[in-house]
Amino acid sequence: MYEERPPGPDLAGRVACVWHQVSESDTTQLVVPDACVDLIWGPEGLFVAGPDTGPMPTAMAAGDTFIGIRFKPGAVGDVFGAPVHELRDQRVPLSALPGLPIDESCASRPEWRLEAMRAAVERRLSRSAAADPAAPAIARALMAGRTVTEVAWDLGFSDRHLHRRAVAAFGYAPKTLQRIVRFQHALRLARAGMPLAEVAATSGYTDQAHLSHDVKRLSGVSMGRLVSPLRVPA
Repeated sequence: MYEERPPGPDLAGRVACVWHQVSESDTTQLVVPDACVDLIWGPEGLFVAGPDTGPMPTAMAAGDTFIGIRFKPGAVGDVFGAPVHELRDQRVPLSALPGLPIDESCASRPEWRLEAMRAAVERRLSRSAAADPAAPAIARALMAGRTVTEVAWDLGFSDRHLHRRAVAAFGYAPKTLQRIVRFQHALRLARAGMPLAEVAATSGYTDQAHLSHDVKRLSGVSMGRLVSPLRVPA
C-alpha cells in the first residue's frame, strides 16, 4: 500500500507531497530517478534519499512502514545542512547531517512520525535560505526540450553559471537533469496509456529506440516494466 497526499499550505512552496507506504510482502521496490529529495522514516530510522542518477532497488520486508516528505525538484535548498550534490545517489542517516535534528524517541507510533517530521521541516524552512528561484524555470525549460545553451541564454546565464546553479539546486549537471526530467515526462505519458512511439515524439526523444535506451540507462528495466505503477497517488 502506497499513498501520497498534498503537503498542506505551510509546506506547499517547497514540498511536492507527503507519503506513506506499508509493504504487503517481502519484496524489492525499484526507485527510479525523479530529481526529488526525500526525508524518510523507515524501519531503521530517519534517513535522507538524495537525488538519484540511476535505479535504486530497495529491499522491504512484509509489514515494513515508510513515511516520507518529498521535496520538489530543486527546492530542498540547505534544509539538511549539506550541499544537495553531496547527497546524490546516497541514502544518508539523518543523524549524520547537521541541518534537521529530529528526536526519534518522541514518535513511537507511525501516525505520530509524520507530524514530528512536518514540524521539524516547518521550523527549519522558517529560518533557512530560500530555494533558488530559478530552479523551476530551469526544470521546465529542460523538460520542454530546450538545450542547455538555450536555457542559459533564456535565463541570462552563461553555460558555466547555469551548471553551477543546477548542481547547487538539483544536485545534477544540466545535461543529467534534462535526461531525468525528460524520462519522468515520458514515464507519466506511458502510464497514462500513450503508445510508446507517441511517447517518444511527445517527450523529446529522437525516436522510440532513443527512448528505450534512456529508460534502460536510468531505470535498469524496460518501459514495459515501469508502467506497472511504482508510486500510486492516493
